[in-house]
Amino acid sequence: MKIAVIADPHFHDINYRQGVGVGEEVAIRTLADTAASTRVFNESFHATCALLDDIVERGISLVVVAGDLTDDGQQSTMAAATALLDDYSRRFGLRFVATPGNHDLYAIHGRHQSKRFLNTDGSHTLVTSDPAMGQGDSVERIVSDEMYCGGYDTAIPALGAYGFSRRQGDLHWECPFGGDDRLEARVFEIVSADGQTRRRMIDASFLVEPVDGLWLLSIDANVFEPRNGDLDATLEKSYHDSTDAGWNSMPRNKGFVLAWMQDVAARARASGKRLVAFSHYPVIDPLNGTSTDEARLLNDTSFLRRTPRPEVAEAAAATGIKVHFSGHLHINDTAVFRTGDDFLVNIAVPSMVGFPPAYKIVDVGSDTLDVETVTIADVPGYDAAFAHYRIEAARDGVSAAVTEAASHADFLSRHLAEMVRHRYLPKEWPQDLARLVPQLALGDLDAFAATTRPLTIGDAGAIIGRGQDGAGAMAALPLFEVIVDWYRLRKGREIALDFIDPARIAAYRVTAQRYAAGSWPQGSLQDRFGSFMRMMMDWLDSQPSRNFSVDLATGKVERIDHLGRTVRRQTGAA
Repeated sequence: MKIAVIADPHFHDINYRQGVGVGEEVAIRTLADTAASTRVFNESFHATCALLDDIVERGISLVVVAGDLTDDGQQSTMAAATALLDDYSRRFGLRFVATPGNHDLYAIHGRHQSKRFLNTDGSHTLVTSDPAMGQGDSVERIVSDEMYCGGYDTAIPALGAYGFSRRQGDLHWECPFGGDDRLEARVFEIVSADGQTRRRMIDASFLVEPVDGLWLLSIDANVFEPRNGDLDATLEKSYHDSTDAGWNSMPRNKGFVLAWMQDVAARARASGKRLVAFSHYPVIDPLNGTSTDEARLLNDTSFLRRTPRPEVAEAAAATGIKVHFSGHLHINDTAVFRTGDDFLVNIAVPSMVGFPPAYKIVDVGSDTLDVETVTIADVPGYDAAFAHYRIEAARDGVSAAVTEAASHADFLSRHLAEMVRHRYLPKEWPQDLARLVPQLALGDLDAFAATTRPLTIGDAGAIIGRGQDGAGAMAALPLFEVIVDWYRLRKGREIALDFIDPARIAAYRVTAQRYAAGSWPQGSLQDRFGSFMRMMMDWLDSQPSRNFSVDLATGKVERIDHLGRTVRRQTGAA
């Protein structure tokens, strides 16, 4: 009963030229776009192959894909991604069972996509499905229908082999609408918030029993709610994108799916089936209860917008599915929600195109569910695009330091640091704090915590350099490096510890203890950095997320070592 759970491959075929790119048959996305994104693009080609190779080597044949198989749902990318999976099925006998992600399709009619591909001299060509995109610009442009992202009507048939359609040999298959797998039998009506606009939509959820006793419940948590007003149903802007909505929109728009989930869970218990549920989106707060602190420190962030509300988690827990796997956020996390006698464990699966690069191996027992997290640090061909990045960087006069990475994992860790520099600090952090970051070191945070009077940004200059002994040898560590480690822990939890010096972790704990011992008015500099340190500690001491066991009767999560021996969760100093 061992299965592999992977999430967010975002597969992009660098060998499919589309008439552009470097060399004869290579299509490389720009380094500039990579640095600005929360994921890498070109590296997905070799990373997905390395991931599947690892699964094959471990003798696992059943693979769950928790959404976003494709880069952005482009027709050419969909064809390349499904061809790759089908090849592994033919050669190695892998069976894939998937759920759709927000990057795999869009509503019924789809939407345009536009991407920039490198030329040999470091310039780029825009390839788009939208004839209006880039008109009048000096950049070379190619319009191609292959760049269009399809909707349910085209994407689900393309993904049909991965559980969306009934397959010969399956012991059971159903969907919320019954046993008919035709798309026209899986239609429901979705209504705008004002109740005035009604649209036909498809739900692609399904339940399949691929081997005796194992039920895989694929939940389509995409919700494309029409915007208020009688808008053109074929246009992207006519719908709320499910990227931020996720499970928060499910109870109101897809209540029938939750009712079906409850029925499936009850039947699974009655018939002795082992149930594994998954969707693309997390159904429990993935911030480990730090949402309040994040809002105080950073205000509105993409993580906060995508955090399921407590009442949504309660509704999901009430279905009785017990354990749910998710992707979407590219994080490694285990979250537990309890209400009354109900509980739900959400296991967030990382992506190979974001830090940390990993997937989950799940051993499904009758009483427990054991999870092993496998990090894929080394990927043959991880540097395939590096030479092209260097040409682009030289042309644009920017750094190509990320191409000094010694492995795929190192590249993603460096990419995260660049995201902090070019995306998170400028776009998510309050600008007064962001401007202060380059001036500060870890010792300065200790000095702020040692000051009893509330400090403002204007007070910081007089204290900078007075680092306390508590940070020790780490007192001079630039605050920027601390923030990068903060994001590593935010995304990787236990796995992040493989990439952070233990001496830093020890120093962070000392600094956090200084802030925990004090009290300052909300909005003061100490209060803001206190939230920052408190979140870091919450992630360090969160539920086990690398190798652990879930008791299916109680929801208790316990760490297990590589020998399978249970290790009690530790919450003290490292």
